[in-house]
Amino acid sequence: MTDEQVQVLINKIRAGDLDAFEPLVTAYEQILYNLCYKMLGNHEDAQDAVQETFIKVYRALSDYRGESRFSTWIYRIACNTCHDFLRRKSKVQVISLYEQQEDGDETELPLSEEGNTPEVMLERKLTRESVIHGLQMLPEEQRTILLLREIQGLSYEEIAEILHLDGGTVRSRIHRARKKLCKWLLENGNIPDLFTSKNQKGGAGT
Repeated sequence: MTDEQVQVLINKIRAGDLDAFEPLVTAYEQILYNLCYKMLGNHEDAQDAVQETFIKVYRALSDYRGESRFSTWIYRIACNTCHDFLRRKSKVQVISLYEQQEDGDETELPLSEEGNTPEVMLERKLTRESVIHGLQMLPEEQRTILLLREIQGLSYEEIAEILHLDGGTVRSRIHRARKKLCKWLLENGNIPDLFTSKNQKGGAGT
């Protein structure tokens, strides 16, 4: 959905056309669910967070002035909602991570192990478990910024808008978060050297 289409719907909602809110929900529901699930770690909490996010969005539409993209604005609300959930429930999230290749491309660590040898399956299992534990050791703000960058694939500019930070702060926090995660993985992760070396390269970049 383009920004222009979003604005048309917002104008209709502000004019009293409540049915115009449904297309917004349809357009962003799955995207927000993916983010909330990775931040909260389970299906039920993610669904509740998405529902709460849309309630907040509806109530705050009158305050939206288009100073940032609608997608950035709604991401910010979803992130804040998830942070509230985590604080209320004191839960740690179970999430996946993207693996940075030597050429700079990123691929998600595969969840499916079908067709692999037992050795490869064990290696990937250990890798995922180590990354999950490592992320749980990070402060909340570092977990969030890695999720937005590595999982959601947002640009530094979009992250800066969502978290109300300047671009330099975003880059330095991502660098520190990657470095801290890699350090923990190297010291405690028990993961393959190939994976850790790639993450060291990724952490030193940007």
